Amino acid sequence: MAKAGKIDLKAMKKMINKKTGTNCAHNLDDNNPTEVNQWIPTGSRWLDSITCRAKYGGIPVGKIVEIAGLPGAGKSFMAAQIAGNAQKMGIVAVYFDAESAIDPHFLKSAGVDTSEMIYIQAISVEKVFETIEMLIDQYEDTQFLFIWDSIAATSSEKEIESDYNPQSTMSVKPRIFGKAFPKLTIPLADGQHTLVCLNQLKTNININNPMMMLSQPYFTPGGKALEYFYSLRIWLTKRKSKAAYVTDETGLRIGCEVKCKLEKSRFGTEGRECTFKILWAGDAAIQDEESWLTALKSSKTSRLKLSGAWYTLVHKDGKETKFQGKQWIAKLQDPIFRQTVLDIMDEEIVKKFESEGKNFSVSEDD
Repeated sequence: MAKAGKIDLKAMKKMINKKTGTNCAHNLDDNNPTEVNQWIPTGSRWLDSITCRAKYGGIPVGKIVEIAGLPGAGKSFMAAQIAGNAQKMGIVAVYFDAESAIDPHFLKSAGVDTSEMIYIQAISVEKVFETIEMLIDQYEDTQFLFIWDSIAATSSEKEIESDYNPQSTMSVKPRIFGKAFPKLTIPLADGQHTLVCLNQLKTNININNPMMMLSQPYFTPGGKALEYFYSLRIWLTKRKSKAAYVTDETGLRIGCEVKCKLEKSRFGTEGRECTFKILWAGDAAIQDEESWLTALKSSKTSRLKLSGAWYTLVHKDGKETKFQGKQWIAKLQDPIFRQTVLDIMDEEIVKKFESEGKNFSVSEDD
């Protein structure tokens, strides 16, 4: 028997690829199809900082991502921010809308160039998958971002043709997802296309196991296949208290506070959280910079101290800057102050788990 060192791996890869009729055999050191080389910013630096261990991330290109949330938690807004940022990277955004509710002015305010975006009404689950597959096959030199808003609101063709009895079409969509996602995963990765699926968070009512309702208060519809094929799952919730809303000078609500939780991440630590406020009236935007102070406080860094109403930021050279919370945005206009804040975020939030990553082990479910 020939020794392992004598094997011609290049010839072996060539033989495998010839047999399968596709380029499926790789050398992971030279050409790794599973590695994420591009990340699309979400609009929140804090969220981008926690999606990937030891590096600055966002939405992984070439993967399937879920953004699920409660009603009004900002799912569509975050998707619009992602679409606008993808366009700046030269990626073509394709938006599937099941509710026919997307306002062009809303997209433009979120930074989307609507003249360069393809908007498609999501007629049925089957039609969405067929369209994605067709675009990937027909436009090999084009990189796509597919946004599906939302999979819970999209009916299957059988549901459209059937009556209103839910029993007559039970489990139709989960079976379609179970067939379609395995079929699309590799073409998406090979073509460096991204599929962002928006979904709904629904209350987990389990009268037979009340403790399950406490530990897992929400679930997403669509079946188990979705959970396995998502590389990143971001769940959005919001508080209902008055303090969780942003109001204008007349008292009208123009925004809300959103809590993001990584329900699953193949690139980072599951369960990490961040919070920020979204303005959805006027100049729609994520209040990104406003959330950085909360991010620094949550990291428990020694370079940010609090004494009464005053904060003290310790720079790299040991110098200190004192300020109050209401002065935060004004202080960020100082380039030195701003750079110190970004450096601390990178050290405490992005790179904090780098040492833990060396002992990282993948769970059996993955």
